[in-house]
Amino acid sequence: MTGDKKLITAQFLAEALDLSVETIWRYTREKKIPYVELRNKQYRYKLDDAIRALTDSTVQEKAVEYKTKPTKKLTYQDYLELPEEPGYRFEILDGMLIKDPSPNVIHQRVSRRLQRILEDYFWEVDPQGEIFNAPLDVTFHDVTVVQPDVFYVSGEQKQIVKDARIDGPPTLVVEVLSPSSSRKDRLQKLRIYQGVQVQHYWLVNPEEKTLECFSLRNGVYALVAAGMDEDIVEHPSFTGLAIALKGLW
Repeated sequence: MTGDKKLITAQFLAEALDLSVETIWRYTREKKIPYVELRNKQYRYKLDDAIRALTDSTVQEKAVEYKTKPTKKLTYQDYLELPEEPGYRFEILDGMLIKDPSPNVIHQRVSRRLQRILEDYFWEVDPQGEIFNAPLDVTFHDVTVVQPDVFYVSGEQKQIVKDARIDGPPTLVVEVLSPSSSRKDRLQKLRIYQGVQVQHYWLVNPEEKTLECFSLRNGVYALVAAGMDEDIVEHPSFTGLAIALKGLW
C-alpha cells in the first residue's frame, strides 16, 4: 500500500492491517482510529494515522473455517442430490461445496425487516419486480448455487425466474452476515456476484450494526453507500429509498 496520506476506504484499510472490515467498522464506532466523515455517512481513513492509533491494540483475527474439500467440481445436479442435514444449509461456490450452520435469530430478524422495507419500496417503483428470500436457489453457470438472504429480481428480468430456482444474476443481492459466513460473503461470494454482474450487492452485519452497499462501476464493485448504528442510508441508484438502520436492529 502506497500513498499513506491519501484517504482510503475501510476495505483498503482492513487489507493493509490484515483485519476484517467488521473490525474497522467497530474501531470507527469506538473512535479507536481517526477517520474523515464525508457526505452520506461515508468514512475514509489515512493509513499512517490508523497504524499509529492501533500500534498497541491491533488484533489479528482468526479466519473462520467454512469450506469442505470436494473431490471434483460439483454442479447443480450434484447439489440436488445432497441429503438434507438438519441444522445446516449448503451452497456450491464455483464447484466447491460450502456447509454453514443455519442462521440464528438476530440474522433472521434483520433479514425479515430489511425484506419488508425493500418490498414496500419496489412495489411502488417496479410492481412487476419481485423480492425473494432464502431458502431459494440462485444458479450461475451450473457450478454455483447460492441462497441469498434477500434479493430483488426486476420486472425486466422475468426470464430468469424458473419454477424451482432463479437461473441468472438478480439486480440486487443482500447477504446478512453471520460469524460463520462473514468471510465467505465478503470475499468469495463478492467475487462471484461481481463476476456474473449482479448490479448491486449489500452486506448487512447485525453484530456490528452496519450496512454496506456495493454497485458495479466499470465491472467492479464500488462502495456507494454505507452506515452503522442508527444512520439513515440513502442509495444513489434507488431514488427515494432511505433505510433507517435503527429499525433493523
